[in-house]
Amino acid sequence: MSKLVERLKHVLTWWNGSTVNTAFFTRRHGELVGSDEYGNHYYRTIGGKLDPALGFERRWVIYNGYAEGSNVPTGWYGWLHHTASLPPTKEAYAPKEWQKPHKPNMTGTAQAYRPPGSTLSANARPPATGDYEAWSPEG
Repeated sequence: MSKLVERLKHVLTWWNGSTVNTAFFTRRHGELVGSDEYGNHYYRTIGGKLDPALGFERRWVIYNGYAEGSNVPTGWYGWLHHTASLPPTKEAYAPKEWQKPHKPNMTGTAQAYRPPGSTLSANARPPATGDYEAWSPEG
């Protein structure tokens, strides 16, 4: 895409990276804490200063491309939501053997989860078991 189209996307949309206001706020009040394997960048208020309105440090993410919350890996999710005090960049974390690798939300794609009996699944719906009686206006 051309540079003009990229700039217009940042001015006119909030779901493709950061908006002009977010970029301005981040430049004035934010410090980069780290980034993940998807290219998302994570920020906090400079020096970990407490936000007077919140009473705790403000943390945020600027997505690389489309803003989708499920594109935040587990370690960063915990840091963003203040369940972990240290970001993954300052922590020696090794995933447990039972943990699966991060997978983004697949809703709306061909890889979406479709349970048995779903009208969207490839299989036919299982036959009724006799516990359902169709309504008819006459009876």
